[in-house]
Amino acid sequence: MTWLTRPIAPPRRVARRYPRRRRATLGFSLVEMLVAVAIIGLLVGLVGPAAMRQLQGSRVKTTEAQIAQIRTALDIFQIDTGRLPAEGEGLGALIANPGAVPGWNGPYLRDGRMPLDAWGGTFLYKYDGNLVQVISLGADGQPGGEGQSADIIG
Repeated sequence: MTWLTRPIAPPRRVARRYPRRRRATLGFSLVEMLVAVAIIGLLVGLVGPAAMRQLQGSRVKTTEAQIAQIRTALDIFQIDTGRLPAEGEGLGALIANPGAVPGWNGPYLRDGRMPLDAWGGTFLYKYDGNLVQVISLGADGQPGGEGQSADIIG
C-alpha cells in the first residue's frame, strides 16, 4: 500500500479549551460590577464614620493617660523637693532642675522629655498654690471648645 492508496482518516476534532457556549460566562457583566461597587460604597459609608469616632475617642483617652502620667511625675517631684513647681517653672521642672532646687532627683518623665498630647500639642500647667491643673487644649489647640475640641483638664 502506498501513500496514494491508503484510506484517508476523517479529520480529528481538536478539543477547545473553552467551549463556545461558555465563552460568554467567563467575565463579569457591567451590572455585576456596578452592584459590587455599590455594596463596597455602602460598607465604607457605614463603617467609615464609626471608625473615625472610635479614633477620636482613643485620642482623648490617650491624652487623659498622658495627663495622669504627668500628675504622677508631679507627685514624685513634690515628694522629692517638698513643693510643686511654680507656675513660672512649669512642667519643664520635671525634665531639668529649674535652678538648684534642693532634693531634685529628676528627670521625672521617661526619656527626659515632655510628651505631647494626642494632637501634637503641648500641655499647659497651672498652679495657684492650692490647685494643680495639667491641661490639653484638645483637637483645635484653642482654649474652650466642644466635643473633640474641648479642653482636657487633669
